[in-house]
Amino acid sequence: MKRSTWRKHHKWLGLVLGFFLIMFCLSGLVLNHPTLFSEVNIGRNLLPNDYRYTGWNKGLLRGALKWNKHVLIYGNSGIWLTNDKAKGIKDFNNGLPKGADHRNIKGMAQMPNRQLFAAEQYNLYTLNKQNKWERIALPKDEDERLSDITQKGDSLFVTSRSYIYIASSPYRQFTKVMLRPANNEDGQVSLFRTVWQLHSGGIFGIVGRVCVDLIGIILIVLTLSGYIYWFLPYFSSKPNAKLMRQTLFLHNKIGKLSIVFTLFLCITGWFLRPPGLIAIASGKVPALPFSAMDSPNTWNDELRTLRFDNNANEWLLYTSEGFYTLPHIQATPKALTTAQPPVSVMGINVQETDNQGHWLIGSFYGLYRWDRENNKIIDYFTGKAAQPIKGMPIGEHVIAGYTKAFGGKDIVADYNSGTSAIAMPQWLSTLPMSLRNVCIEVHTGRIYTFLGMGTMFYIFVVGLAAVWCIWSGWKIRCRKKQT
Repeated sequence: MKRSTWRKHHKWLGLVLGFFLIMFCLSGLVLNHPTLFSEVNIGRNLLPNDYRYTGWNKGLLRGALKWNKHVLIYGNSGIWLTNDKAKGIKDFNNGLPKGADHRNIKGMAQMPNRQLFAAEQYNLYTLNKQNKWERIALPKDEDERLSDITQKGDSLFVTSRSYIYIASSPYRQFTKVMLRPANNEDGQVSLFRTVWQLHSGGIFGIVGRVCVDLIGIILIVLTLSGYIYWFLPYFSSKPNAKLMRQTLFLHNKIGKLSIVFTLFLCITGWFLRPPGLIAIASGKVPALPFSAMDSPNTWNDELRTLRFDNNANEWLLYTSEGFYTLPHIQATPKALTTAQPPVSVMGINVQETDNQGHWLIGSFYGLYRWDRENNKIIDYFTGKAAQPIKGMPIGEHVIAGYTKAFGGKDIVADYNSGTSAIAMPQWLSTLPMSLRNVCIEVHTGRIYTFLGMGTMFYIFVVGLAAVWCIWSGWKIRCRKKQT
């Protein structure tokens, strides 16, 4: 193409994409340091109406637990006290941090001595005699996330993304357990996680994250300098010629020196959402030596849930690599070779047992009844045998929660529509959202609700356009040198 054509592409793509690129970068800066912003909330009344809770949707109801003569509903915005008729719902978060990021409750457990525990994504809490949540220290890193909690006998098991923490009464001292490598361990790691860590810089620890932060800042400077150069003449009949030259020089110089890094950031981010995600979701690669992926713990950032299967008399472990079984925690996890319920790449949201001891497995792929003994997997809604799901990681039923704590009746909460089985008080609809979660919505494009279904292809379109914008800028520079 002619240099004038490249110039038009760069100009108009830059002008249109500029706002979105800045929002990418600002949200990415927050997401790269989640604990730093974990106490910051954003009111849902400031967000599009789609972000308000309706009928316990969007994970507000993840599960519920019978406690004394009450029922505790928990989910991604805290814990709520009610009765078995779901009447008179009250706040039950006294003692939990105010930051919404610390009220994302992954699960609850009640021990034989009736001591109550709640695991949010960063910390474990127990309810003291004053009905106030009290934090219990776990021997883990500050930013290590918890993903599940369960009990067997008088032992409490807390699962993080990488380790299992076990304690017995009085549940003050926890033993950190690194699971043995699985029987099918091949020494490789997830390609998706590798690309994710490359995109955030986390693969090289805090140094890598800071480097990616700098690339984000560079993209902001490039965008703002481009805006100044193109819009300044419209705001002044006699724009400062020196300022125009300096702005253009800065834009060109920084763009030239940083093109490899800015392209790298855009391309790796493009692969983290559909359809690019589909290409890497199941891939595996060797761990990059001396990186965060090169860990002696083969389960690093892969554990999700751990539950005991009473029918099979063994532990059932779900990971980002699928289901495994263990006769005891110190045993070698064995990959299930029989059929498994379809689970979205976004992970399990429901793992409960029915009256027959069959598992109910729910995710954004739907809800399935799993009879392990007879190797049968039935779609909960159709009653037919489960079918393999291909393509997008979202099914017809987007399952976010489940409980049978209200009179033994199954209550299934859809992420979008929630459930009509329990009346949700209006005051819950505008509960605050953490800044981190708002930034996730911005970064993925879901915040732009005016796009409708187009939000599913936002990253695909904007990512390609950003790469082309950067590349067209490079081509202008190359053509200029040649001439």
